[in-house]
Amino acid sequence: MTEEKCTDDHNERRIIIRRCCTGLVVFVFTLLVIILLVWAILQPKKPHFTLQDATIFGLNVSSPNIISTSIQITINARNPNSKIGIYYDKMDVYATYHNQQITYYTVIPPVYQGHKDVNVWSPFVYGTNVPVAPYNGVALSQDKSNGAIWLIIKMNGRVKWRVGSFVSGRYHLHVTCPAYIPLGNSRNTGIVIGNAIKYQLSQTCSVNV
Repeated sequence: MTEEKCTDDHNERRIIIRRCCTGLVVFVFTLLVIILLVWAILQPKKPHFTLQDATIFGLNVSSPNIISTSIQITINARNPNSKIGIYYDKMDVYATYHNQQITYYTVIPPVYQGHKDVNVWSPFVYGTNVPVAPYNGVALSQDKSNGAIWLIIKMNGRVKWRVGSFVSGRYHLHVTCPAYIPLGNSRNTGIVIGNAIKYQLSQTCSVNV
């Protein structure tokens, strides 16, 4: 009798554990299906970024491998979703020339962007005596003499999507904004502001999430 009772108790525990595991699997599967359905119905879209302008305070080559930069940029970020909000975690902004970083990271604080909302940021990106490859210093001097330079403004950060009270996990955000600046060109459209020149750009950025 004792052995039969132990066997029955063991079987009963196995049945309970099996039912709990089955219930947990069903719950998780149902939750995932609901999230996928909501995601498919809402059809989330990536935010749109535009580099509106760049104000050049300084862009100097002191030797073939040393560059100093001071630029204020204006970036427009728009949430195209009508039912999804976007949390921007800390984002780093910097400038590159010929695929080489020429400024330090500038931080844009975290912010929430509501449905169809627009955020405008105007950070300074700068670097003092930044070492670069010698050919980049020579190329930048040559571009200035020719009357135009190509810079790339980049933003790296993380985003979270919000639907009602549900908030997704973090996704990496990479924004690349080409900046064609007619620096030193006698026919440029820059506006002199004190000791700086402001250039209207209105250039669309590529966004990867």
